[in-house]
Amino acid sequence: MKFSILTLFPEFFEILNNYSIISRAIKGEKVEINSVNIRDFSDNKHNKVDDYPYGGGPGMLMQVGPIYRAIKSVSDEDSKVIYLSPHGARLRQSKLVELSKEKHLVLLNGHYEGIDYRVVENYVDEEISIGDYILTGAEVASLVLIDGIVRLLPGVLSSEESYLMESFNKGLLEYPQYTRPKEFNSLKVPDVLTSGDHGKVQDYRTYMAIKLTLEKRSDLINLEKLNDYEKKILTDIQRGEVKEWT
Repeated sequence: MKFSILTLFPEFFEILNNYSIISRAIKGEKVEINSVNIRDFSDNKHNKVDDYPYGGGPGMLMQVGPIYRAIKSVSDEDSKVIYLSPHGARLRQSKLVELSKEKHLVLLNGHYEGIDYRVVENYVDEEISIGDYILTGAEVASLVLIDGIVRLLPGVLSSEESYLMESFNKGLLEYPQYTRPKEFNSLKVPDVLTSGDHGKVQDYRTYMAIKLTLEKRSDLINLEKLNDYEKKILTDIQRGEVKEWT
């Protein structure tokens, strides 16, 4: 899979060459990531890419020309152009899975007060938002998108099952996990996890995943994704029948 990142700050993405799973994916040729400086496509001798908005208002807007030329320089029939924008649908795991099947993603990073809307109307395939808050620029949002997609690509993770057990894939948060030492400052790991009884361990993890999701992110729960056993646990917890684990 290939990413082309259109940005005013291409150096921002150099971290990816040495960052965890993404670095390994690049070195293993599972993914190709290229940064493109939008300023290189300016027709201004000072490489200016912004101007005042028509109709007045605060700040500056990125111009249509440099962005258009930057998009055209990297795009082909397999490309999907994504603008990281507060106008977009909020990013969810299902969207990451969908995008992981694309061959080439072109990520457009806005700055200043945004971009000339003619770009959005004519040269962007999809807008995506990573949340309802304000960032200095879209570069951080692009990192989120890249990280979430790359780990889904075949052969990137050591086990294809590792991401399937994580938060959001079944509409549940991940169960609590612990490691050595067994006791720290009188805080003990639940005995069930050291019992050697794999059936009970799985019951504990299922139960706690449902309990934590209900307490912290009840909006994630999708009954259609739960089996009958999980639905019973959910109902019991909602009724106040909370099971204590030692």
